[in-house]
Amino acid sequence: MIAKLSIRSALLGATSAMLLTGCAGGGGSSSGETDLAYVARDVESLYSAAKGRLDRGDLKMAAGLFDEVERQHPYSPWARRAQLMSAFSYYAARDYTRAIQSATRFLSIHPGNRDAPYAYYLIAISYYEQISDVERDQAITERALQALTEIVRRYPESPYADDARLKIDLVNDHLAGKEMEIGRFYQRTGQWLASQLRFQNVIEDYQTTSHTPEALYRLTESSLALGVPEEAQRYSAVLGANYPGNEWYEKAFDLMEKHAPDRIGG
Repeated sequence: MIAKLSIRSALLGATSAMLLTGCAGGGGSSSGETDLAYVARDVESLYSAAKGRLDRGDLKMAAGLFDEVERQHPYSPWARRAQLMSAFSYYAARDYTRAIQSATRFLSIHPGNRDAPYAYYLIAISYYEQISDVERDQAITERALQALTEIVRRYPESPYADDARLKIDLVNDHLAGKEMEIGRFYQRTGQWLASQLRFQNVIEDYQTTSHTPEALYRLTESSLALGVPEEAQRYSAVLGANYPGNEWYEKAFDLMEKHAPDRIGG
């Protein structure tokens, strides 16, 4: 599983500071499901009830009440705040699908709003939090990468871009790990050409990740198994030139010495 930064509590503080400044303080609201029954309320008391729920950690109820602000008062300035607070509340509750939906809705209505970078970040981090281990399908990982890349492309100087860049590196490492896992499987089952393609993906698409040295070693292995020692020599030479003290270079050198000794140094 990809290492995750502890951001949920930090996001809570940042979101509250950004969106709740100037709003009414946490107010009382009736308990239980009656909070979400349709009862016409003025926008300030409804927003205050939502904020109070969020402050007390009742995240799903807070999200529902923020949604209700928009539903009852769609054209008020409070509706814009409520849309983004709804997205954050769903994110904090780990309801990532609804968080993405709410943030996407905010962007569709307010594409040029000053809080748009934060909405994009909520979408990206909601995908990122769902990244599964390397043995599983990586569709969510790809979406996280796309969303994080979009933040850097659109808002390179925003406070969210640096964190997005860090997470892009982690996501790329994760995707490279998936390619390595599949490539090793193909090697174990004697599918050398298929394994070769997976390891080439790593050195071509994810060459700055931690998996590159092993990928070069595995390409050396596969090339020897396929009967092309000149290719094996090329990969081991690249490995030695870029990672001279790496354990994978030592293994590649030993492998070449054993199976293609005339190619070493040639």
